[in-house]
Amino acid sequence: MDDHQLLRYSRHILLDDIGIEGQQRALDTHVAVIGAGGLGSPVALYLAAAGIGRLTLVDDDAVDLTNLQRQIAHATARVGEPKVDSAAAAAHALNPATDIRCLRERATPALLERIAAEADVLVDCSDNFATRQQVNAACVRAGIPLVAGAALGFDGQVGVYRLHADRSPCYACLFPPDQAPEEVACSTMGVFAPLVGIIGTTQAAEALKIAMGVGRPMDGRLLMLDARRMEWSDIRIGRDPACPVCGDHHPDPPASR
Repeated sequence: MDDHQLLRYSRHILLDDIGIEGQQRALDTHVAVIGAGGLGSPVALYLAAAGIGRLTLVDDDAVDLTNLQRQIAHATARVGEPKVDSAAAAAHALNPATDIRCLRERATPALLERIAAEADVLVDCSDNFATRQQVNAACVRAGIPLVAGAALGFDGQVGVYRLHADRSPCYACLFPPDQAPEEVACSTMGVFAPLVGIIGTTQAAEALKIAMGVGRPMDGRLLMLDARRMEWSDIRIGRDPACPVCGDHHPDPPASR
């Protein structure tokens, strides 16, 4: 790191758990973020500000006026622009040194396979069950950590899935692909604005911990938030041997990167 970086990231470097070595690991890390909306906004902003060296942002949507109640990476002046470009502009305003690749594409299985093969950590900020399953499958095959979040109404959840961490589960162990819930969109149900910030910031924290090699990521746990009471629930989960994605009858995934 040069003198400018030492000053910019000094409040991280002062933390014994991070130091120069941990901050350098962040600078060397590539994180892919699927979705640049309510959850993806705080994820992209905090990861860029905190010094993640490379970000890939994936979203095929454009900024809409209704997004601005909660999607803090966007602005009134950027209504109509691609969300990935808007989020990249906000992240670059915080940290111009962050290398950001914008993909205005739908997160298809083929695209996710390519992204997972390149990234060190993937953060799922998508808003539908099918995409979450495809993201998880790509992470399992590539052997990279997945930080998944969801938020609707006043309820949110966060989980970290790293198969090589004490036999922790994948997303499909907890949410089987053949048991899709009824899809409910925030356009019909609504969403409490700060909720996506709380969940997204928690996702950013877990991704940073993995990138920096600090603390203990929340493998094998699902955190659920009821924002009406501001109460967290913590559920312990294990790997399902019969999981169709990562179960024991499937080949072991490659070692996590």
